[in-house]
Amino acid sequence: MATAIKKSNLFTADFEVFGKVQGVYFRKHTQRKATELGLKGWVMNTAQGTVIGQLQGTQNAIDDMKIWLQKIGSPKSKIEKASFRNEGVISSCAFRTFEIRR
Repeated sequence: MATAIKKSNLFTADFEVFGKVQGVYFRKHTQRKATELGLKGWVMNTAQGTVIGQLQGTQNAIDDMKIWLQKIGSPKSKIEKASFRNEGVISSCAFRTFEIRR
């Protein structure tokens, strides 16, 4: 019983991606991948040339998205590194979709 409850837990993680991630459709590809994985949250560019966002969903989906953010990204992006923080369990998603913020 405990494993079934644990499986349905929702998680959250904030991310920041460094490198050539602006002007390469990074946000659009991030939104597409997150939606494909069933994640909710948002993504946006920063004035510092990075991309930041928040992920909410299952642990497996977040783990898959983390790999994508660190190693894959959009076709023309060049990712130097991705950092994750404020990770933890949440009781419900604060977002209905995965949106691009401007």
